[in-house]
Amino acid sequence: MKTEIRKCTLEDLHALQVIGTETYSETYSHLNTPENMNEYLELAFNLDQLKTELSNENSTFLFLYVNQVLAGYLKVNVNDAQTYHVSDDALEIERIYVKSVFQEKGLGKMLLQTGINIAKEIDKKEVWLGVWQKNKNALDFHKNMGFETRGKYSYFIGDEEQENYIMVKTL
Repeated sequence: MKTEIRKCTLEDLHALQVIGTETYSETYSHLNTPENMNEYLELAFNLDQLKTELSNENSTFLFLYVNQVLAGYLKVNVNDAQTYHVSDDALEIERIYVKSVFQEKGLGKMLLQTGINIAKEIDKKEVWLGVWQKNKNALDFHKNMGFETRGKYSYFIGDEEQENYIMVKTL
């Protein structure tokens, strides 16, 4: 299995929309109403929103390819691009998704380590991410990777308020 991680650019806008929508749907559609899911996907993954995020100098998107097939992606944020302020010395991993057909191959761990490496390269002392309180697999995965719960924040999927745990790893 040959893997490659490559930074996204504006030329990747449509591919980012496709993989973002696909992986988010695979992960959460069965846990939300179709109306709420569709509303969230349109809000989070419309081309204007993604173009704004890709153009933000404090956010970085990376694509993961397996045998030249787009298998997953990672989004990291620093400074004012972060979803929530954890500390001035933190990097946020906002999105880390792998297509279901590529899961259970260590690719999530590879993307997570990439985010941690970026944080170290820019002298951040912590890496944090938000994990939905109902996503037991992700909670267990990040706990096993050395992350600890340090709080929570709310967000909306359509008209339903949900909570993410803030999970932090000290570097």
